[in-house]
Amino acid sequence: MISETHPAKAMDKQEADVDDRRIARISSRELERRWKLVRDHMKERALGALIVQTERDFTGGYVKWFTDVPAYYPRTVIFHASDLMTVVEHGPAGRRRSLGGKDAENPGVAEVITTSAFPSVHYTQTYDAEVVSDVLSRRGYRRIGWVGVAGMPHGFVAHLEKNLSGAEISDETEFIDHAKAVKSGEEIGLIRKAAEMQDTVFNKVLSHIKPGMRDIEVAALAQYEGQLLGSEQGIFLGMSAKLGQPAFFAQRHFQGRTLRPSDHISLLIENNGAGGFYAEISRTIVLGKASQELIDGFEIVKEAQQHTLRKFKPGASCKEISLAHNEFMKQKGVPPESRVYSHSQGYDLIERPLIRADETMNLEEGMNMSVHPAYATSSMFAHICDNYLVEENGVSECLHKTSKQIFEL
Repeated sequence: MISETHPAKAMDKQEADVDDRRIARISSRELERRWKLVRDHMKERALGALIVQTERDFTGGYVKWFTDVPAYYPRTVIFHASDLMTVVEHGPAGRRRSLGGKDAENPGVAEVITTSAFPSVHYTQTYDAEVVSDVLSRRGYRRIGWVGVAGMPHGFVAHLEKNLSGAEISDETEFIDHAKAVKSGEEIGLIRKAAEMQDTVFNKVLSHIKPGMRDIEVAALAQYEGQLLGSEQGIFLGMSAKLGQPAFFAQRHFQGRTLRPSDHISLLIENNGAGGFYAEISRTIVLGKASQELIDGFEIVKEAQQHTLRKFKPGASCKEISLAHNEFMKQKGVPPESRVYSHSQGYDLIERPLIRADETMNLEEGMNMSVHPAYATSSMFAHICDNYLVEENGVSECLHKTSKQIFEL
């Protein structure tokens, strides 16, 4: 039971004795805060356990929020109401490791069970579910909760629903989404450091970018500099073009173009900082002088960003902010947004709440919001992206210190 084996104390002792392999770690105090928040909710709901599973890091924040360890292959957490966690992850088939909450690399975990399953091999899709079903059945839980069930693999969910038919299973995602979205002081500190890291990365790009580099070299430089500063995961979108053509954001598959004098490039840096929290920044870089059309477009999206920020305060409706933004864009004679132009971030690159008409969660103090309005024409792509915190009386200063401008080199 938790009262018999205190994971935080066990971890603190190991931290003093072990050569730590982690790039960064969340404090025991912060993990205990999260676990207590969830267990208080589970007690109210009479839940015996929660089932959490994610498959990748940058949109797999549920698992990291519970365990401080990201998912690379599918990683499943059984979060017990009255015991340490059970983790099911990729590894040698049938292996079990009893940790008892004493492993500094797996805080709060009693047992790790491994299966040899792969998302790309269809007949292995029930392997993790079989282990989870066995653990939950042996414990005899009558009420179990899902976390993020809509994003889990069909084979995993279908197997559990069939084999746990004697238990009532509810969707507890809404509560966890809210818990993740409102950041603690420690989490906010790490988010600020992530934004600071991205400023440093962008400045490195400015000092090295030149004609003759391919777009993929620019993106690789940004990734490399971020990893030197403790970043583990992220996306680096960038595409160059001649002035008079739009330079959209593009994944690496489309980053083969070579930069030439007078070209411009859109660069979006979306990586996490040490500790795993995401921020994101975008700017346009011109290897020469920017066109007036590009400058005018940037001024519109910069003004749109400020228009949205003036509406950020605790209790504000995400739907209403979205509608107001689209009205602003129409008044400027540019298209309204059909994508997500602002959203929260944490362990997920994109998490709730979204500033969008279908979002039911309101803004609250402690949320980390990315704001990135943009629009395109046949000859230009205008964009800006920065992070801000929702504070008690409104919005914080910009977490990024990079100047809000088009950079002419």
